[in-house]
Amino acid sequence: MEILKLEHASITYDGVKDAVRDVSLSVEEGQIVGIVGESGSGKSTLLHSILGLLPRGAATKGRFELFGKDIRSMSEKDLLRMRGQDVAMIFQDTGRYMNPISRVGKQYTEFLQVHGMKSKQECREVEREMLSRVHLHDADRVLHSYPFELSGGMRQRVGIAMAMTLRPKLLLADEPTSALDVTVQAQVVFEMMELRRKYGTTIIMVTHNMGVAAYMSDVIGVMQHGKMVEWGKTEDVISHPTQEYTKALLGSIVELGDKRMTG
Repeated sequence: MEILKLEHASITYDGVKDAVRDVSLSVEEGQIVGIVGESGSGKSTLLHSILGLLPRGAATKGRFELFGKDIRSMSEKDLLRMRGQDVAMIFQDTGRYMNPISRVGKQYTEFLQVHGMKSKQECREVEREMLSRVHLHDADRVLHSYPFELSGGMRQRVGIAMAMTLRPKLLLADEPTSALDVTVQAQVVFEMMELRRKYGTTIIMVTHNMGVAAYMSDVIGVMQHGKMVEWGKTEDVISHPTQEYTKALLGSIVELGDKRMTG
């Protein structure tokens, strides 16, 4: 089943800047897709467009189809219903999207209750379990804290836990591990891959880390200056890149199997 289809998708800000230019791709159910490239290459903009989260003033062209429906024709009510349950997103800086004057546990519980989990006790049990999965073992302290009382890495892990809680059909991850240390990165990667293995979740992950993309992904896309310059099975992109830019990205990472990757 085709989860996402983009045809000649372009995104422009202020009528001038081409953040995304003429991108066409297809993502199948259960795939893990890694989209790599330098900062400013259009990766995050492309990801946000899938969930209808582009800022005001952004103009789009082409076809943006999710679960067989044109995203741009969906009402705000339909988009809200879809977010969290069918499609979840891990933002690059989760802390920016949290209410600074509301405790983490209150926000987590409200998120679960909006999507049908009514019992506060059940919510708290689920919250503790999910936080432990991302190496936040003092769950009660985390849930009782305000966002500003947690480190950036801890806030990021809360966001990752929340996004995975409802076992979405599609998980969008925007640089999910960039604020985490290596040990926690490995655990988060493991949990994301377990989500796919157990529940068939499709994952689209934006990252500048070609090593993480190569390890996790079935398919890799490479973006440069708003264009998708490379797209294919991971083994093909890694072994036989067609673009000099892709070769440069591959040359900048530690070789797979290098002892430095395992400490």
